[in-house]
Amino acid sequence: MQAIDRRGLIGAALAVCALAHTAQADEVADFYKGKSLDVVVGHQAGTGFDVYARVLQRHLGKHIPGNPSIVVKNMTGASGIVAANWLANIAPKDGTVMGTMVYSIAFEPLFGNDKAKYDPAKFNWIGNMEQSVAVCGVTKASGIEKFDDLLKKEVVFGATGATGPLGKQAQAVRRLTGAKFKVVYGYKGSADVKLAMNRGEVAGICGLPLSTIKSFWGEELKTGDFKPIIQLSGKPHPELKGLPHIDSYAKSEDDKKTFNLVFGVQALGRIYFSPPGQPAARTKALRDALMATMKDKDFLADAVKTKIDIEPMTGEETAELIAKFSAVPPAVVERAKKATLKE
Repeated sequence: MQAIDRRGLIGAALAVCALAHTAQADEVADFYKGKSLDVVVGHQAGTGFDVYARVLQRHLGKHIPGNPSIVVKNMTGASGIVAANWLANIAPKDGTVMGTMVYSIAFEPLFGNDKAKYDPAKFNWIGNMEQSVAVCGVTKASGIEKFDDLLKKEVVFGATGATGPLGKQAQAVRRLTGAKFKVVYGYKGSADVKLAMNRGEVAGICGLPLSTIKSFWGEELKTGDFKPIIQLSGKPHPELKGLPHIDSYAKSEDDKKTFNLVFGVQALGRIYFSPPGQPAARTKALRDALMATMKDKDFLADAVKTKIDIEPMTGEETAELIAKFSAVPPAVVERAKKATLKE
């Protein structure tokens, strides 16, 4: 009799949980029905972040309860910090806004950037569309054939602002390996650096994701007008066979730890997040929707057509990886900070 009673209690508890889950799903669907979800891209149109967001835009809505329309908006400034500040302090906290921008915004407070007016731990990390691999590359006109040529010959690399990954990674490569290139700042994004390279204003770029090269620099790569010369992040990539990896220039364990903080964070290639204080049920709905989209056959076909790589990471995995990188020893942070500073 007691066993029957226990089973009955368990069954009743499960029924209550199921009803609660259904009610929660209905609440989320009721909220999103007839609304728009803004996806704020913290970079200029035509960059990899913009391309990824616009492919996502075409498919995400059908996986969110209530099927809201998806609207992509560009908000440039300070390599994503302007947009991150807006999401943290001004944007609606009701589930109608998501942001996507370069991974470095998750670590600007760690590096002591007082312009970053937010706590990354308070953002709702929705997920990551691609675990990026980045490179440094040069133009054919530069006369650089391989990375080691930069240990002897000085050329000019283009970058965005002092807080952007293009400048930070270029400076880190220069300081940590002894490469002799100079870094010129002020370009709005990688699209503008590409134009400058085509015009001969600068010879190279660092921190450029392989997926961006394939989707936006494909013609230059095919003709040899753009040549990758070193891989900066992740494990050696099969499409970059024969290209030296930045880790091969590490001379000590301290070097390896610093390289991992500066370059390894590139795995957070296409992160999405929502403002602090968003209702938990809507955060879960957005996380589930992003992962469902990553498996959607129409989305995947669109990604192939657009020439973007998809290697997703859940919201929970994204948050855990950010927390892991943020917990490195202060000495490693200080060394990485000095390596990435603008001259």
